[in-house]
Amino acid sequence: MTADRHLINICFHGVGEPGRDLEPGEDRYWVDRDAFLAILDEVAAWPATRISFDDGNLSDLSIGLPALVDRDLTADFFVLAGRLGEPGSLDAAGVRELRRHGMTIGTHGMSHRSWRAMDPATVRDELVVARERLAAAAGSPVDLAACPLGRYDRRLLASLRRLDYARVFTSDRRPARPGAWLQPRFSVRRGDTPASLRAEVLARPSRYRRARLAAVGIAKRLR
Repeated sequence: MTADRHLINICFHGVGEPGRDLEPGEDRYWVDRDAFLAILDEVAAWPATRISFDDGNLSDLSIGLPALVDRDLTADFFVLAGRLGEPGSLDAAGVRELRRHGMTIGTHGMSHRSWRAMDPATVRDELVVARERLAAAAGSPVDLAACPLGRYDRRLLASLRRLDYARVFTSDRRPARPGAWLQPRFSVRRGDTPASLRAEVLARPSRYRRARLAAVGIAKRLR
């Protein structure tokens, strides 16, 4: 793949010891601090890479931010508005601190629920009220969104476009086109190493895998 045609989005979740009870299956996306730093050094050396963090965990501020600043890197932080100020999660001051260091704040919604099949009241809560709460905390507009649990469909994407989100991030584990509105990402998982991530992300996938990944994305957009 060439840098001018592809963008690699790498997404972290929690780092170190969680400061809250985890949801079922969430622990597979938590990595220890040493693994995080090693992977961050690895992906920082790749061409055309964009880094993000999901969920608004306190480790974004205590571990993620210093590591980024030390390496002169920036990242997008997709925060759950409903967890602001909760144990183990960012509060409004933490969001402002990320923003003060040049990080971008995006929304991950209100309650870490799937954004598929939402009724109108839930759409407003997840896509409008959460965004407003995060913008107030950050002191700047919020126009990026990351789909919780990696789930989306045609109806959701239409709602996000109608609400003027500038870019939407998913978890589809394939390279992105730099200017595309919908941005797939590779989520870092427990047990990943610089070598394993490099082998999965930078190696050209087989024709079958490319076709399968493309088909999954099309199916999500059309359902």
